[in-house]
Amino acid sequence: MPEGGKMLLNDGKLSVQGRNYLVREARIEDLEQVIALMEQDEIRRAEHSGAAGGPEHYLEAFGEIDADPAHALIVLEGEGGKIVGTMQLTTLPSLARRAAKRMQIEAVRVASESRRSGLGTQMIRWAICDAEHKGISLIQLTSDAQRQDAHRFYQRLGFIPSHVGFKMRLATRP
Repeated sequence: MPEGGKMLLNDGKLSVQGRNYLVREARIEDLEQVIALMEQDEIRRAEHSGAAGGPEHYLEAFGEIDADPAHALIVLEGEGGKIVGTMQLTTLPSLARRAAKRMQIEAVRVASESRRSGLGTQMIRWAICDAEHKGISLIQLTSDAQRQDAHRFYQRLGFIPSHVGFKMRLATRP
């Protein structure tokens, strides 16, 4: 990997059902569309309704993600520059599992009109190839316990439900 930079495998095109998508790292001008994709999620909307915080929190978080080579906010750009998918990939060094490097996949979203098209499958396969290219030996992700369809989706792709996750909300951020 270039010093201080990020390296992505197949930073280029992805084809699903005859449609071509550009797979790339998000840029600041994509932020509004990425947030809009996240807002399509019912669980997220219910969780954040009435929560404090505004655009400055997103700008700050984007800046941190963009500046850190261990993080990559990936977008899939469709026709006309429309962002139709996103996911965050984080590389985690570890002493566990004989110092295995891990990839954490977070915030996977596909635009509602593109769901059930195979786009989500190709996004995750792309992330798996990227991880293999980087010498990562374990990919992990979490999914809200309510998302039974998502659980079946990840299992079809070869992920196994191996752990129970816990979270604790702190009052420092929305």
